[in-house]
Amino acid sequence: MNHPTRIEEQQRLADRMLNAAKQAGADAADLVIFDSVDVSVACRLGKQEELERSESVSTGLRVWVGEKQAIASSTDMSDATIAELAERAVAMAKVATPDEFSTLADASLLASEWPELDLYDGQEPSVETLYEMAQTAEQTARDVKGITNSEGADAYYGTHAVTLATSHGFVGSYLTSNASISVSVLAGTGSDMQTDYDYDTCRHVVDLSDPAVLGKSAAERALKRLHPKKIGSEALPLVFEPRVGRSLIGSFAGAISGAAVARGTTFLKDALGEPLFAPTVDIIDDPFIVRGRASHPFDGEGVRSSKQTMVDGGVLKSWFLDTRSAAKLGMKTTGHASRGLASAPSPSSSNLYMQAGSVSPETLIGDIKRGVYITETFGMGVNNVTGDYSQGAGGFMIENGELTYPVAEITIAGHMREMFKQLTPANDLEFRYGTNVPTYRIDGMTVAGN
Repeated sequence: MNHPTRIEEQQRLADRMLNAAKQAGADAADLVIFDSVDVSVACRLGKQEELERSESVSTGLRVWVGEKQAIASSTDMSDATIAELAERAVAMAKVATPDEFSTLADASLLASEWPELDLYDGQEPSVETLYEMAQTAEQTARDVKGITNSEGADAYYGTHAVTLATSHGFVGSYLTSNASISVSVLAGTGSDMQTDYDYDTCRHVVDLSDPAVLGKSAAERALKRLHPKKIGSEALPLVFEPRVGRSLIGSFAGAISGAAVARGTTFLKDALGEPLFAPTVDIIDDPFIVRGRASHPFDGEGVRSSKQTMVDGGVLKSWFLDTRSAAKLGMKTTGHASRGLASAPSPSSSNLYMQAGSVSPETLIGDIKRGVYITETFGMGVNNVTGDYSQGAGGFMIENGELTYPVAEITIAGHMREMFKQLTPANDLEFRYGTNVPTYRIDGMTVAGN
């Protein structure tokens, strides 16, 4: 199905669903429709292992009866099912608990126009091309001396048509595509084996990294981790590579979610207007990055989106707000609602990034006599309620400004407020993910070893 037809059919379906909700007795309604086509392949040791293709159309309908809300979803778009879906949603709403803060977004805030973000490729690669990309990535990695085994490689391409509509007049649709390659290999033998990976994801296939480059990178990363040493416990400066460092900013985004603030379940619930970071730190959310991994033309309630500075000169300037969380806080939505099929909208970031600093990563590391360059974190030790941070980690020892030997089986810990204050960004920001950061340094963290 070509993309104009997908959008036209979605909008006709949206109109039918809103009419069905009204006829079933809803006072107000909104809905989202997702039409997805996904193709993925996987290979291991040069052999094709998996091929999956899925096509689906699904919808989520939210209705209000007075101040009571309910949501129902379906993958059947027949007239009979739509009528039944609306009736079921209205019946559930009638027995739901009233929620004075749950409403449609104010009509004055709805998007009426939006920029062209070039999120849709439309040139679906063949299965043979996807296999070729995955096999090239894996074979290049396996050709590197010292690589002894492979966990495989995969390639993916998907397209998604999205329509959001409300009973108070908003209808918006857009198309996206996503492509990715990943590869993971092992180095070493016996009890001294290490694994690492590399991957890339983007909107257009042409923007993907060369599979051979990804394969070589994965191999080199695995080889560098061989023969790790254990270290003792001490307070050290840590330097986070961008691929790993972005998780801390993801935790920060969760801590300034309006939903968490309204519930009081975040350690930053009273931090609006406070200097949380050093004056050199700016954190920006921009849904309008052309071909951005997390770009969108409007939010999950149809509200106008915009580029916003969340942290300016170290100072927290805004929460991520949707209509409900904003109402609970006596504020106005910031256009950060994210919508799924079976749940109400909730606040979420788009393309979130920390602005690049003024020094190179080499300079950032250069005056460290003893520290750790972090290339891996794992575990579930980030507590956004208390702000406590504790993660398993691995990386490389820094001695006299140079990366030396690999280290493993360490735990890094601190409190996020102190971590934010001690954070210094480098100048190597690249946009590769939905959340992006440059290399950054945090002094005085606790490293627990053996």
